[in-house]
Amino acid sequence: MSKEAVLYKKEQNKIRCLACARRCLIGEGQIGFCGVRSVRNGKLYLDVYGKVAAAHVDPIEKKPLVHFYPGSRVFSFSTFGCNWMCMYCQNYDISQRRRAEGTELSPEEIVEMALSYESEGITYTYNEPAIFAEFAHDVGVIARKKGLFNTMVTNGYWTPELVEYVKEFLDAATVDFKGNGEEKFMKRYTGANGPEPIIETIKELNKKGIHVEITDLIIPQIGDSLEAAKALLRKIYDILGPDVPIHFLRFHPDYKLSYLPDTPVSTLEAHYKIAKEMGFKFPYIGNVPGHPYENTYCPNCGRMVIRRYGFSILEWHLTQDMHCEYCGYKLPIIGKLSKHAFDDRFEPVFI
Repeated sequence: MSKEAVLYKKEQNKIRCLACARRCLIGEGQIGFCGVRSVRNGKLYLDVYGKVAAAHVDPIEKKPLVHFYPGSRVFSFSTFGCNWMCMYCQNYDISQRRRAEGTELSPEEIVEMALSYESEGITYTYNEPAIFAEFAHDVGVIARKKGLFNTMVTNGYWTPELVEYVKEFLDAATVDFKGNGEEKFMKRYTGANGPEPIIETIKELNKKGIHVEITDLIIPQIGDSLEAAKALLRKIYDILGPDVPIHFLRFHPDYKLSYLPDTPVSTLEAHYKIAKEMGFKFPYIGNVPGHPYENTYCPNCGRMVIRRYGFSILEWHLTQDMHCEYCGYKLPIIGKLSKHAFDDRFEPVFI
């Protein structure tokens, strides 16, 4: 179900792909770095259009998005391929398989599946959604018409052209930094040239009014510098201000970095402390179920207003319009508490 791409232009008798910051210059019969965007007869094609590699119904907190329609159910899906080659990717069997494979599903069928599972939104995730942007776009436009919201989990290694393209349907994005966004780390362990395209993407998403939450995967020994964290947090603060949720995620050994240990909780706590000292109101620690820094605290009175365990909400102390029940402070949380917030019926989708 290959389809001609939208995000490209002709240049020097070749095709310049505009889907991500690599901006691959692709010749006739060649394939871009992602492995799923190829040139045939002078046109760029998305070879995984309508091909789904994985699908699942998730709590939105798994993305993680904790200030956007909390407790909601999202229909998550991916294709194969990626514009990075992260050596620690937990979804490497999806992202590092550069093949036009998958279960064939049309955009209309995906939206109908999402609705059949009582999902409130669709999330483009598991691999980098930038590389299948045209497929996501066609799903997202239909989903929005059906009353569903759309979110992405992304490395943010985008182009301004892509931001302009997705603004028609995208409501929220989790932008994932790795190893505090250090250029040396990124070049060695992800194959990306540096964090600047990600910073620009965040700026553009913010300008378009798209809700953004930040994650930073803290990898012990090679990507856990507190000085690098400070530098990254300053940039994020200057763009998004103190209210943006920042998630410091625990690394678990996987793929080509299986020799490394789990991130010490104390390292995550040190990052959390720096964020608080810099003025961020909503830092979080992720992948440590039961840790008190999973919870949301009112910036005004300091009381816990949302208690979580992993991806589950256990307590809720906000009014319907997101004011603290204890002091009345309004928290910057979009949407409302889902009727599924205390529902554990998150199930695999068989396709």
